[in-house]
Amino acid sequence: MYTLKQFAKMFQTTEHTIRYYTDINLLPRERDKGNRRIFNEESINWMQGIVCLKGCGASIEDIKEYCELCRLPESKETLSARYQIILRQREQAYQRVEEAKATAAYMDEKVKHYEKILAGVIPDDTNPENWTEDTRRRNIDALQNRGRFL
Repeated sequence: MYTLKQFAKMFQTTEHTIRYYTDINLLPRERDKGNRRIFNEESINWMQGIVCLKGCGASIEDIKEYCELCRLPESKETLSARYQIILRQREQAYQRVEEAKATAAYMDEKVKHYEKILAGVIPDDTNPENWTEDTRRRNIDALQNRGRFL
């Protein structure tokens, strides 16, 4: 059995987060004689699932729906519904990967730009305080061409 503090530390999160998850029935827990939350191995399993879904960017609503489906009697319908949630999360994860790639490519261009400035090849036009209408337009175009506006 783990105390709230131990459990939060185990998952590198806050006690407040763990309390919230138990309050909205995402995370099972028991109570000790002092009515304090305590957690067992099953709680660890559920928390690992929550952390995984959260890491994929799943909303609390999606995680809650997934957990509720897991608690229902096993059936083709519940399995299919959980599968659909996982498919959605996978798609969102791939979208974030593409956004990250676009952002990294944009930053690669910024690094090259700074290197030209530092080498004295072009004047410094990176300080927003000195931007002109043309500079702003170029920056917006570059960002939009990367599929993302920062």
